[in-house]
Amino acid sequence: MPRLPDSGFDVVAAFYDPLARLVYGRALQHAQQAALEAGVRPESRRVLIIGGGTGWVLGEVLRRQPEARILYLEASPQMVYRSQWWLTRHCPQHSGQVEFRVGTEVALRPEEQFEVVITFFFLDLFEPVRLRSIVARLGLALHPAGAWLLADFAAPRRWWQRLLLQLMYWFFGATTQISARKRPPIEAELRQLGLHCAPAGRFFRGMVEASVWR
Repeated sequence: MPRLPDSGFDVVAAFYDPLARLVYGRALQHAQQAALEAGVRPESRRVLIIGGGTGWVLGEVLRRQPEARILYLEASPQMVYRSQWWLTRHCPQHSGQVEFRVGTEVALRPEEQFEVVITFFFLDLFEPVRLRSIVARLGLALHPAGAWLLADFAAPRRWWQRLLLQLMYWFFGATTQISARKRPPIEAELRQLGLHCAPAGRFFRGMVEASVWR
């Protein structure tokens, strides 16, 4: 379960990545890689990553598009700190290409637009009304010819998937005060923007999905 767009995820920043690997292995990373592989193109110069967590995804974006200019928007100051440290350690030559901004989608400027918008394990954190507001704002920031990259938990189809999601929402609700109590209608909100889905892969026995929306 990903990052909250306020400082709630400060409390789990230190152990978020190890916890995700303990439960899901590399499935969450593989989903992100699949979405990036399908959605990042040579013309993808301006990239928005919102709720990016501890920074691992920065390297994946820059490996595919070394000339990208990235806005890394994250509400947790601790996650921003860890992302800055990650970039300095692993990709110092790209430090000038990434702007780190602490805040939510409200911190986006009216004139800012991006060829790629990345929401990896982020939109599942919000109850439906809040989700609709976030998606609408991010839609305004997406260039008309751009791509919205999504990697997230799929709507549960089996009992064990429902149980695992319930446990995650309970844990992160108790530790970070996320607003969602079950998986919101992410795909329906993206379709409301007129976007169309191109599946990019399924992982962890179908519980995790990657897709590109245009």
